[in-house]
Amino acid sequence: MPLNTSEDNARGETTEASGASHAWRALRHRNFRLFFGGQSISLIGTWMTRIATSWLVFRLTGSALLLGTVSFAGQIPTFIFAPLAGVWVDRLDRRQVLVWTQTLSMIQSLALAGLTLSHHITIRWVLALSVMQGIINAFDMPGRQSFMVQMVEDRRDLSNAIAINSSMVNMARLVGPSLAGMLIAVTSEGWCFLIDGISYLAVIASLLMMRLNIAPVKRHVNSTFTDLKEGWTYVSEFLPVRTILLLFAIVSLMGMPFVVLMPIFAAKVLHGGPHTLGFLMGAMGVGALLSALALAARKSVLGLVRMIPVAAALFGFGLIGFGWSHVFWLSMIMVMIAGMGMMQGMAGSNTVIQTIVSEDKRGRVMSYYTMAFVGMAPFGSLLAGSMAHAVGAPWTVIANGSAVLLGAAWFWTKLRKVRRAIRPIYQEMGILPPAETVQQ
Repeated sequence: MPLNTSEDNARGETTEASGASHAWRALRHRNFRLFFGGQSISLIGTWMTRIATSWLVFRLTGSALLLGTVSFAGQIPTFIFAPLAGVWVDRLDRRQVLVWTQTLSMIQSLALAGLTLSHHITIRWVLALSVMQGIINAFDMPGRQSFMVQMVEDRRDLSNAIAINSSMVNMARLVGPSLAGMLIAVTSEGWCFLIDGISYLAVIASLLMMRLNIAPVKRHVNSTFTDLKEGWTYVSEFLPVRTILLLFAIVSLMGMPFVVLMPIFAAKVLHGGPHTLGFLMGAMGVGALLSALALAARKSVLGLVRMIPVAAALFGFGLIGFGWSHVFWLSMIMVMIAGMGMMQGMAGSNTVIQTIVSEDKRGRVMSYYTMAFVGMAPFGSLLAGSMAHAVGAPWTVIANGSAVLLGAAWFWTKLRKVRRAIRPIYQEMGILPPAETVQQ
């Protein structure tokens, strides 16, 4: 979808010059405003459920291994089903896909709430419902990522929309865990699950209220296997996407699972309770939110490719510092640094991939993005839980942070080739003038 016509250029210049705030320009699109409002409410409930689930498992079992096992059970279905989900996201109405996934997620949260509040919850129920949510996420995440471009009609605003979406996620990451910590301290985890279930109504309503004007994409009707193979070939042979997803997989495998161990750090390392867990998650949310706001203020995708390995290195440094710390205030600072690096890498990778990917393969590419982001995490959670059981949570996080640093160094060695492969695409889209050698 080229963007190099004079009309588009003029429209982009007008947007930048006359917008009340450049950092929030994607909100001029009505559909994205609706999505922003609905998701802002729903994501707070989602983060409340994440914290409540971790604390519930730790309260029921006291086991680091089972914390990792539950996380594994909730994420492995995404790894298994995401490629197939990507094929169907490319074939189906993406809004309808999201309405169904959000409805099923609401049912899952309400079931978890009912079992917990009635005191019938067991670790087996937690595992089963986590698997259910993992299957839902396999379709929801590539659908959500692919739908972003349909909500924002002007592709020049896409990077800003992704940054605003990241800001929204991290506002929820900041508010949700804090609310969950306070609520668990005075009542039980079940109320967090109930609030989450009700909050899905907001995002479902926002999806149904959207007015979409989407030109149909002509696609050849192929078998599911053919489309799967085509998607894999595109991802594996297109150097920029392949390299970004490989780094993202390393970060997800080794870095992201430190969140699973947070209850252990809160209770055993820092000698606190659910409120301590809420503060730690809130600090990570503050760091991630600052990164997302900085990304929203950017005027172009130029420079994001170089930022990806820098962000990964920052994430690894934060993890190592968090693992070393036994002091609450220092742990808060280090987890905030980790949150900054994590969000810079996630949003930067997402923006670059969404900008350069072919529209007819967007769902399949974003399904592999989902595999790298969520699909590798179950293996990391299981590994982190096993390592924490053997050598302790602090040494596990230090080792994982070191692995993330190595991944950042590897990506840096590939940076020149990645930028060279992306440059012609940016030139075709009008992001880079054909004769100019602007740094990507």
